[in-house]
Amino acid sequence: MNVPPTAPHEPDRATAEFYVDAMRALDVARVPYVVGGGYAMAYYTGIARNTKDLDLFIKPADRDRALTTLSAAGYRTEFFYPFWISKALCGESFIDLIYNSGNGLCPVDDEWITHAVPNDVLGYSTRLVPAEEQLWSKAFVQDRDRYDGADIAHLILCQGERMDWERLLRRMAGHEPVLYAHCLLFRYAYPTEQRCVPDWVMQRLNASIADPSFNRRINGTKVCRGTFLAQKSYGNAIRSWGFTDGRLAPYGPLGREELAQLPQD
Repeated sequence: MNVPPTAPHEPDRATAEFYVDAMRALDVARVPYVVGGGYAMAYYTGIARNTKDLDLFIKPADRDRALTTLSAAGYRTEFFYPFWISKALCGESFIDLIYNSGNGLCPVDDEWITHAVPNDVLGYSTRLVPAEEQLWSKAFVQDRDRYDGADIAHLILCQGERMDWERLLRRMAGHEPVLYAHCLLFRYAYPTEQRCVPDWVMQRLNASIADPSFNRRINGTKVCRGTFLAQKSYGNAIRSWGFTDGRLAPYGPLGREELAQLPQD
């Protein structure tokens, strides 16, 4: 489906100047980044909406350099969750500097930069998160107070026929049921647009889930993977029902110190 790219509703002038100045400072310092959030969604789906901030995705190795650069530009910076997200602030406005996902599964790497899409943001020439990585990072956002399933459906509707599904499948390795569920829901929401998810993708996902070895990685331990999807909805399973948090190593990518930084249900 072809949709005309658009942009979110513009912020006030001071906020827009802050966003552009921050991007320019990072470019001058040669800190690679890509713009995500509402700006990427508006470009890929044509859906314009209000956005409360600017999401800049950077590699973990560039985090400190990005913060130093923005601090030198006169902005207040702070760690929000050190393994996941930091912020640059100007008055009431802020920029999220994102280098991983809250569940630790989606670290920003070179491919986010290599496959970025050139585009103007607030009149400034920059680049957007690739559609595949946009979908990957949103696939796990399924909490009580935020669910990105409709965003994923619209990414598939508008970009599915052009997506690099091989790369996306590689990104979702070990978590194929999550992508499969989104693809099934897409086919339910848009039954006349089945072509947007190629049949071979559904077959690969189904085969991955049916593989008996898929769950042998648990090694006999009762593990709850629901915490990858919703930080606030599986607390009883961890506290009272004898399940191990699937985010915790060796089952997931997070250590106990990182897990302790996150909100607890």
